[in-house]
Amino acid sequence: MKIIADLQLHSRFARAVSPQMTIPNIALWAGRKGIGLVATGDWTHPLWFREIERDLEEMGNGLLRLKTKEESPLFLLATEVSSIYSQGGRLRRVHTLIWVPTLEAARKINSEFTKRGCNLMSDGRPIIGLSSIHVAELVLSIEPKALVIPAHIWTPWFSAYGSLGGFDSLDEAFGPYAKNIYAVETGLSSNPAMNWRIRELDNRTILSFSDAHSGPKLGREATVFDIPETSYEHIYMAIRTKSHIAYTLEFYPEEGKYHYTGHRTCGIRWSPQETKQKGKTCPVCGKPLTIGVMHRVEDLAGRSEEDLRLEETSIDGILAKVTRSAALPNRPPFVMLVPLQEIIAEAVGSPVASPKVQTPYFRLTDELGGEFPVLLSAEKSEIARVAGARVAQGIDRVRHGNITIDPGYDGVFGTVKIWSEGEDRLVDPSKEQLTMFS
Repeated sequence: MKIIADLQLHSRFARAVSPQMTIPNIALWAGRKGIGLVATGDWTHPLWFREIERDLEEMGNGLLRLKTKEESPLFLLATEVSSIYSQGGRLRRVHTLIWVPTLEAARKINSEFTKRGCNLMSDGRPIIGLSSIHVAELVLSIEPKALVIPAHIWTPWFSAYGSLGGFDSLDEAFGPYAKNIYAVETGLSSNPAMNWRIRELDNRTILSFSDAHSGPKLGREATVFDIPETSYEHIYMAIRTKSHIAYTLEFYPEEGKYHYTGHRTCGIRWSPQETKQKGKTCPVCGKPLTIGVMHRVEDLAGRSEEDLRLEETSIDGILAKVTRSAALPNRPPFVMLVPLQEIIAEAVGSPVASPKVQTPYFRLTDELGGEFPVLLSAEKSEIARVAGARVAQGIDRVRHGNITIDPGYDGVFGTVKIWSEGEDRLVDPSKEQLTMFS
């Protein structure tokens, strides 16, 4: 049984998150997207934990469902913590996902965090002074079946491999608990192929999730599990054994806001090759550049992209281009997508929030079964019938990778261009790092 899972998001109690990120609204948006299993997010926050207990009930299989029992996605208890600490003479800043199978386990972990001086009321994604090693030790000593997963592992500022606050290896980051790190999460600025170049990750599962701060951002990345039944145990074993994952759904990494090296204040954006030639200092202001994910991958890679022997493959029912590695045949393939609202916005020439975008978006997702069915499997003729030929053409171009992207850098999302006409600009200034609900 295949199930689309998005297991990283934030509640309304986290910084820069939509106030509409409540449990019922998360369920509604997950359903509209076609997501069958979704994260609760932020169970470390005491007030959000109360809302989880109020709105959800445990099913006895490690997952939760709405108490209303209406048809809706299932929930998994997933949270994220921000560890800021010193190790090896450097300041480290690492974001880590923690998944547990029961409310009782979450409650005990929260209690232990509080005993160790962590202010869990401060934010949905709390900043704690515990090292990655101590986080793993605390969590796994309370719940051995917990999953501890480095989040958006390449993000420069807050990740295990981050150029500005991370490490060169998971062994260095997690010490004796590195053996318990069964998976990493790609983040928006990398895709599986980039992670396949890292030999340390050969024995770890590569996962992708949205890190959504609002309902519409759910599912911009997701992982498709192929498991006998939907339960925490089956998810846990799929990740631990690197099996029963059908494929991942990916945001174009160039569209991520840290793909290239640069300095947004000065408009500097460099590829890894340019950075090697020109250095890591902004030529305009003299300050250090923010080293992009692509450059960082090049620094740590143990194999080249050519070594992967990437090739196109197929998945039953999927009309989009699917990519696999001939050199690593046991790795699940992946599909690159552009969010449906972005495609419609370019097709009709209006901002995403415009009724000209929202009306066809809701019609398509209502009539064709959700956003993922529209992007992946709906016939072009059916899309055209509901939303017009230009939207159908845009989706078809995205399916086949016939797009261009100005890569993102230093906190600014890249800009997707499906059609050649239109303004040619470096970045869209409306998509800067601190934009609300990103």
